Amino acid sequence: MIDTNNMITQNMTISALQDAYRSGELNVESFLTAKLKQAKDDQNNVWLATVSDEQLTEMLAALSDKSLDELPLYGVPFAIKDNIDLNILPTTAGCETYRYQPEQSAQVVQLLMAAGAIPLGKTNLDQFATGLVGVRSPWGAVKNSFNPEYISGGSSSGSAVAVANGNVSFSLGTDTAGSGRVPAALNNIVGLKATKGLLSCTGVVPACKSLDCVTFFANTVDELNELLTIAAKQDMSDCYSRLNLGADAVYQPASGLASLKIGVPEQEQLAFFGDESAQALFENSVEQLKQAGTEVVTINFQPFLDAAKLLYEGPWVAERYAAIEEFFVNDPKQCLPVIETIIGGATKHSAVSAFKAMYKLQAFKVECDAILAELDCIVTPTAGTIYTIAELEADPIQLNSNLGYYTNFMNLLDYAAIAVPAGFLASGLPFGITLFGPAFSDRLLLSAGAKVQQLNNFTLGATQQALSKVSSTVLSDANVEQVDIAVCGAHLTGFPLNHQLTERGGYLVKSCKTSADYRFYALAGDPPFRPGLIRVAEDGTAIDVEVWRIPVSTVGSFLQGIGQPLGLGKVELDDGSWITSFICEGYAIESATDITHLGGWRAYANQNM
Repeated sequence: MIDTNNMITQNMTISALQDAYRSGELNVESFLTAKLKQAKDDQNNVWLATVSDEQLTEMLAALSDKSLDELPLYGVPFAIKDNIDLNILPTTAGCETYRYQPEQSAQVVQLLMAAGAIPLGKTNLDQFATGLVGVRSPWGAVKNSFNPEYISGGSSSGSAVAVANGNVSFSLGTDTAGSGRVPAALNNIVGLKATKGLLSCTGVVPACKSLDCVTFFANTVDELNELLTIAAKQDMSDCYSRLNLGADAVYQPASGLASLKIGVPEQEQLAFFGDESAQALFENSVEQLKQAGTEVVTINFQPFLDAAKLLYEGPWVAERYAAIEEFFVNDPKQCLPVIETIIGGATKHSAVSAFKAMYKLQAFKVECDAILAELDCIVTPTAGTIYTIAELEADPIQLNSNLGYYTNFMNLLDYAAIAVPAGFLASGLPFGITLFGPAFSDRLLLSAGAKVQQLNNFTLGATQQALSKVSSTVLSDANVEQVDIAVCGAHLTGFPLNHQLTERGGYLVKSCKTSADYRFYALAGDPPFRPGLIRVAEDGTAIDVEVWRIPVSTVGSFLQGIGQPLGLGKVELDDGSWITSFICEGYAIESATDITHLGGWRAYANQNM
């Protein structure tokens, strides 16, 4: 009997599927049939249309004389945002009356299918790819993969959630203002907005044709790198397609952050919209970059922010009007009210205002390029916070604008970007960071992004996602009593025992230091190696710690897993507060190595592990 439950919970990374196919653990036809059924049974408003059983059979038949060794994406299921053509299903761009049947698939879809990938269907989106929220669809808001009360991010909402929920291994989205990045951040997956023109837009319903990019969502950065290699082909039928000037660059995930110089915006130029946990997570990410050997420098981010304002406050909105002008003029009411308002506002812009805005943008680009020329890339939050669907619907324009604070300038300035997970907010919802650089810096960004993902221990896959969803469910219950615990060693983000916190519904609150009253030791023993934190009367120093919040009900099982000579007690932080933390019995330091001078476990690990 086929174990369909195992198929549903299968690790969905491309490499894991290939291994399962090779070993015989999974049968391609049975597996994809089960995944198609899962898509058809979806209750999260992810899918607008799925392929039929007959169409799936036909696609599988086309693979019958091929093998895993010939096709790098053999039997890998993927999803397609419904503003990208698939010739066996209609395209709607999120508007039923706009529906048409394409004669051929978009070039990027053709390349992926030629590599063996199998599309399961078309996914929901903010109508005409206008929005960063995932709620602007006649088919209903796409529900966040962690908590259905929260937004999933748009406009590529369905494509992101299809990956996050384990429906598919990867998906296609589009990005004009951030739609290939914001949904990745809000669903704890990775997203790549490659250099403009590297991925063909032939067969894509334009939003702003001069800015649009096809994007990828996946579970790991390694997969993004593989997908870019397969699909980044110049297309002479796309007037904005470009030859990859960075084609010789090498993907180097192992040393992705070593010796890099990364810019970070000035503190007053960062915006978290009142979300203190988002601020703490971003500061922790910056600290991780430093600990990994990156030179982090503060930059003036204002020119980037000024350029971003041009996208919706300037005449570029007229491009959205141009994309569907005949359809819109015929009957604007065919669009959702918020889309009608945004696109209808384009008529106030003149050719003169367009040229004036182009001159402003060029001036900003010169200034921004000069800043980037001194760096390898820049790091920002992907989005400063997340909102509930109810909050978004109450203030749709402003909150959408908030979500684009770090994304709207990217295509205007011709930059490449990768979005990577970076922890969980106080709400239990995901948070992410973005690394961006100049055009054709894609491989460098992928290399750096892979290292960030490794540091954060985001292996993802179906099992990890399931654990994360359990965590978010627990934490979304306002009645759950919680406790803060400071960790200083193997339980830190990215280290071997961190899972003992995340499995209990824990999330990172902040990175900070103890008071200057402690000495720090590397304890003797076998892996996982552990430190000992000892309070002393003199010759102490401040030690780096992370504060994690977990449900009180899980503290007992957490404590039970702590081996001697460690235990839980109280430790003083640098702000004078006392917090539950790991403490060490004094006898253990007799055979331990004093590493107090290093100030923390990450510094010790970087030198010795």
